[in-house]
Amino acid sequence: MNRRQFLTTSASVVAATSCTSLSQNKKQSIPIVDTHQHLWNLDRFTLAWLDKAPPILNRSFHLGDYLMATKGLNISKAIYLEVDVIPSQQNDEARYVTEISKDPKHPTVAGVISGRPENEGFKKYIDQYKDNKHIKGLRRLMETTPSGFCLQPQFIHSVAYLGELNKHFEITIQPTQLNDALSLVKRCSNTRFVIDHCGTADPKAFLSEKKRGGAIPMHEADQWKADMSRLADQSNTVCKISGIVAHAPNGWTTEHLAPIVNHCLDEFGPDRVMFGGDWPVCLLGARYGEWVNALNEIVSNRPEEERQKLFHRNGTRTYQLA
Repeated sequence: MNRRQFLTTSASVVAATSCTSLSQNKKQSIPIVDTHQHLWNLDRFTLAWLDKAPPILNRSFHLGDYLMATKGLNISKAIYLEVDVIPSQQNDEARYVTEISKDPKHPTVAGVISGRPENEGFKKYIDQYKDNKHIKGLRRLMETTPSGFCLQPQFIHSVAYLGELNKHFEITIQPTQLNDALSLVKRCSNTRFVIDHCGTADPKAFLSEKKRGGAIPMHEADQWKADMSRLADQSNTVCKISGIVAHAPNGWTTEHLAPIVNHCLDEFGPDRVMFGGDWPVCLLGARYGEWVNALNEIVSNRPEEERQKLFHRNGTRTYQLA
């Protein structure tokens, strides 16, 4: 099951799915650079995928909503992540990213835009933003694309060109296609890659069949671990610790998330992991503060310096923030 299928079939609501022991925002001493913030104004943008999304997501999400959701969590800066607008609005989304990044009332200081690397016109499109300091990279969602999609010659050429512009590529792909992601990374050695959402890992894959309650995970645990380890072996990759709570089972606890988080932290190392909120998509499994609290609990036994890197230092460096 890919994320869009998950969005379509999920009947989750926060009160039912999240861990009640983590229900309150706990005061966050370490400042957070949120490397995965979504905002969408449905009066300005069309998100076709929302037509089949659960009601909890099918509305506009503005800055005020984000500030309320993150209150008390010490968010110092945020990175906007593209929201899969219809292709004709991609340039408008890029303008929006630039507008809010220049606005001092926004914690958002930069963003990652959408695009179509598989198209011959990609170079002309991305060249418009090569000198835009607020646009740090590009993401092309690949959660519904067939195997081998990102290995088309034009796609590889376009992603390699991003490296020439000192912009990175964010990989959000089906967890069963991580080997394709590895091939892309190897063929574009001069481009930096951010592996979103722990490789789109599904916490249910790490539960026994009995504990899954009939739910079918998106991948096998051992294959995901092996594929992520191979991606971690590539020096031009960074892993974003994000997204997994949206796939967590009803009544989840930190024990459901810990195997994924710990594998990523151990394989990529303390200098190549960073936190992402994935708000508001995270609401499919938890409130923003619940996700932060859970991650804090999982990494509580790790050194303070490593936690500082996870929550803000690595994000600052990866996104080249002042």
